[in-house]
Amino acid sequence: MQTHILGYPRIGSNRELKKACEQYWSGKSELQDLLQVGKKSRHENWKLQKDEGIDLIPCNDFSYYDQVLDMSLTVGAIPERYREIESRSDLTNLDLYFAMARGYQKDGLDITAMEMTKWFDTNYHYIVPEFSKNQHFKLNSNKILNEFKEAKETGVQPKPVIIGLVTYLLLGKEKEGGFDKIDLAEKLLPVYQELLTQLQEEGAQWIQFDEPFLALDLDEKARDAYSFVYNELRKKFPKLRFVLSTYFEGLNDNLALALKLPVDVLHLDLVRCPSQLDRVLEEIPASLNLSLGIVDGRNIWKNDFENSLHLIQKAQDKIGSDRLLLAPSCSLLHVPYDLDLETEINPEIKNWMAFARQKVRELKTLRALATGSTEAPLLKEFKENLEAVKSRKTSEVIHNKKVKDAVSQISEKDSQRSNSFSIRKIEQQRVLDLPLFATTTIGSFPQTKEVRSWRAQLKKGKLSAEEYDSLLKKETQNAIKWQEEIGLDVLVHGEYERNDMVEYFGEQLDGFLFTKKAWVQSYGSRCVKPPIIYGDVSRPEAMTVYWSQYAQSLTDKWVKGMLTGPVTILQWSFVRDDQPRSATCKQIALAIREEVKDLEQAGIQIIQIDEPAIREGLPLRISGWKEYLNWAVTCFKLASAGVKDSTQIHTHMCYSEFNDIMESIANMDADVITIECSRSQMELLEIFSDFEYPNEIGPGVYDIHSPRVPAAEEMLTLLKKAEKVIPAEQLWVNPDCGLKTRKWEETEAALKAMVNAAKMARTALVEN
Repeated sequence: MQTHILGYPRIGSNRELKKACEQYWSGKSELQDLLQVGKKSRHENWKLQKDEGIDLIPCNDFSYYDQVLDMSLTVGAIPERYREIESRSDLTNLDLYFAMARGYQKDGLDITAMEMTKWFDTNYHYIVPEFSKNQHFKLNSNKILNEFKEAKETGVQPKPVIIGLVTYLLLGKEKEGGFDKIDLAEKLLPVYQELLTQLQEEGAQWIQFDEPFLALDLDEKARDAYSFVYNELRKKFPKLRFVLSTYFEGLNDNLALALKLPVDVLHLDLVRCPSQLDRVLEEIPASLNLSLGIVDGRNIWKNDFENSLHLIQKAQDKIGSDRLLLAPSCSLLHVPYDLDLETEINPEIKNWMAFARQKVRELKTLRALATGSTEAPLLKEFKENLEAVKSRKTSEVIHNKKVKDAVSQISEKDSQRSNSFSIRKIEQQRVLDLPLFATTTIGSFPQTKEVRSWRAQLKKGKLSAEEYDSLLKKETQNAIKWQEEIGLDVLVHGEYERNDMVEYFGEQLDGFLFTKKAWVQSYGSRCVKPPIIYGDVSRPEAMTVYWSQYAQSLTDKWVKGMLTGPVTILQWSFVRDDQPRSATCKQIALAIREEVKDLEQAGIQIIQIDEPAIREGLPLRISGWKEYLNWAVTCFKLASAGVKDSTQIHTHMCYSEFNDIMESIANMDADVITIECSRSQMELLEIFSDFEYPNEIGPGVYDIHSPRVPAAEEMLTLLKKAEKVIPAEQLWVNPDCGLKTRKWEETEAALKAMVNAAKMARTALVEN
C-alpha cells in the first residue's frame, strides 16, 4: 500500500513566493532572486513529504502564477496579441508568462491579460486558455522536465503532475466561432507525447494526469476524446505508469468510461463522494489499481481515522493492499501550510484541525494502521484522533440554541421585498436622483503600506484605538473628497478599516475562528486567510455602521454601505462539516440581515451585499443545481429583503459564467447587480440578448486584476457593447471588482477615464 500527494501548496508558509513575485513585478528585485525563492519552496515541499515517508512525491505542482497558465505556455497556446513580447530578446519566457496573466503596458505596448475564472467550485482562479480554429500547438517550455530532474536530484521519486489533455481543452475557451475546442485533441496529442518521451528518457516511471472533468457531466464528444487520448498514450508509452486523478465529485455516469481507460491507477475523491467506492469495487478490472482520496484536501478538519480505515478495509477486502494507494482527496493547494504555525488558536478547536503538513502525516499514519502496525506511538495517535473527533461532536462551544431557534422560525415572507422592482425603482429614482450611466466603484480602495502598517501597529499595541481611528478617518476623508472631485455619482468609504472582505466580518461574528499564518492562494500572488466556521453563527453587535455613517456625514452624495453576502462568507471560509452547508448559510444570512437593517436605520440609502461566490458554490453536477440555487438565493434574499422600497440593494459577482443560472440571478431581486466583464470583452453579456434582465446592471468596464490602465475610449467601446443588449436606463458604470490590491496611481488614472467614458456615453445618448 503506497501513499502519494496530488499536489502541495506553493506560495510558501510565510507567503515567500507572493512577496518575491511582487518584488520582481515592481522592478525591486532581479529574475534570479525570484527563481531562487521558487527553488527553495519546491525543495522544502519535497523534503517535507520525503521525511514523512510519502512514496510518490509530486513535481510540477509548483507554479509562479497558475498551473493552467503553465500548461498553456508549455504547449505553446499563446494568444496572437503576445507575439511581440515573445519575440523581444530583452524579455524572458517568464516575462511573457506574467504578461499573459497580468497584461502588459510598457515600452509602447498595451496588451490585455487573459481571462481568469474559478477553478471548478473552489476559490482558486485559473487563467483561461484561448483557442482558435487553426490553433497550433508545440512543446514550448521545459518547466515540467526541468522540475522533474530537479526533484530527482534531491533524492525523491518524483511523479510529474500534468493537467490531462481533455481537461486542459475543456478548461479553455473558443475565441472564434466554427469549431469545438475538444476537436483540438488530435492536434494537441503529439505535444503531450513529446513531453512524455522526454520525461521517460529522464527516468520517469509515474505520470499523474489530472482529469477532474471526468467527475462532471460530459457529452459524447468529450467521452470519445478521453478514450482516444488515453488509448493513444498507452500505445506509445506501455511502460509508464499513469495515475488518472479525478476529484471534487464522484464519477457516477462516467465510471464505466474511467474504468475502461488504459491507465494504471484511478484516483477517487472519497471525501466528496464516498458512496462511489462500492460500485467501483464491484466493477474494477483486475489490471487497475485504486487511489483512495480519504484525507480532505479542501477543508481543515482532522481526518476521522475510524471512518477512513473503514473505507480502506472495504477496499482491502475486495482487491488487496498491494493494489491500493492512499492520498488526499485532491491537491493540498486549497488548504494552509502548517497548523503548528498557529500559536494563538483556542486549543480545544485547534485539536480538531489539520493543515497541509498535518494531512501528509495523517496519510502516513493511516497507511501504518491499515497495514497492521501496532507500535505504541501509533496506537496513541489513533486514540488521540478518536478522542478529538468525539470531543468535536459534543463540545459546548459549537451549539447556540438561540441561533438554531431563529433559523427554525424563518418564514417565506422574510425573504421577500415589500414590492416588485418596477415599483421600487420609481421610489429609488425619486430619492436617489441618479443620472443615466451612474458611476460607482465596487467598494474597496487601495490599501497602502501605511494603512496596513497602522493595522499591524494597532494589533501590536504601538497605536491606540483612538490614534488608529483618527488615521483612518483622515484616509476616509481624502477618499470621499477625491471621489467628489473626479465626479463619481455613488461613493464608497474605501474600506480602510478592513483586512479581507470575509475575514473582516467573520472577526465580528460568533462561531468564527481566525488564524495568523493560514494563507491560501486565490490567484497569482493574491492570498487569503479563510475564516474557520466552527460553530453556530450570530452577530453580537453592528459591524459596519460606524464607518458607513461617518463617510456619509462627509458628503452630500450617496455613500454605499458595504457588506459581504452570506453565500460568499460561507464559500470563502473553511466550513463546519457536522451540519448541512445550507443551515450554516441561513445563520449567516440572519446576521447580515440585522446589519442591513441597522445601516438603513443609520441613513444609508444604498447597501451593497457582495456575492462574488454564488456561481462558485454551484454543484459540479447539474442534478444538484436546483437544490443549491434554492437555498443560496433564499439566503441572499433573507439578508437583503428587510428594507424599505427606497433603499437600493446592490450585489456584486466575480468571474462567473451566468448563462446557465440567469433565472436564479434575477430571482435574487437585487436592485443593481455589478459583474466582471472586461476580460471577456463583454462576452458574458451575450445572455442578455435572450434573457430580459428586469433590474439594473453594472458590467465592469475595466479589469482591476491587471496593472494596465485602459483609455476612456476603450471603456466607452465596452459600454456600447453592453448597450446593445441592455437598455441604457438599466446600465451602471463601474470597474470589474474592488480596488484594494491596486496602486493609487493606477486607480486614479483608471477611475478618471471611467468617469469620462460615462460622460461620453451620456453625450452620445443625447445626440442619438
